Amino acid sequence: MVSIPSQPSKEIQSEQKGADIGPARHAKWWYSTFHTVTAMIGAGVLSLPYAMAYLGWGPGILMLLLSWCLTLNTMWQMIQLHECIPGTRFDRYIDLGRHAFGPKLGPWIVLPQQLIVQVGCDVVYMLPNFNSVAGVSLAAAVMSL
Repeated sequence: MVSIPSQPSKEIQSEQKGADIGPARHAKWWYSTFHTVTAMIGAGVLSLPYAMAYLGWGPGILMLLLSWCLTLNTMWQMIQLHECIPGTRFDRYIDLGRHAFGPKLGPWIVLPQQLIVQVGCDVVYMLPNFNSVAGVSLAAAVMSL
């Protein structure tokens, strides 16, 4: 006679526990490392030599340390808000906005701010490239004749 245990095994319990929380999480440590490095290396890092030459060694290093402290503080706040209610994860800004401001007002507060940041970053990254785009547009116009 085969008997079924009254409690599921530890593996099944851990799988069920993870399934109750939200989406499946199969990320490896190098995924997080890659995304962190690509988020940090961008136009800001490319301007560091110019900023250090303009400010000098003392103020340049001071500003670098100040920006590091601000980044660390922001990271810590994000970690604390990720699971501020035990058992409830806020994986997206809109989830946190719904919890903080209510299900109707939350998206109206969070989404416009996200759009402003996204569109603003797009514009800032494109402004220095308009001279290059003019040449591409001219070449495209000539080739279309």
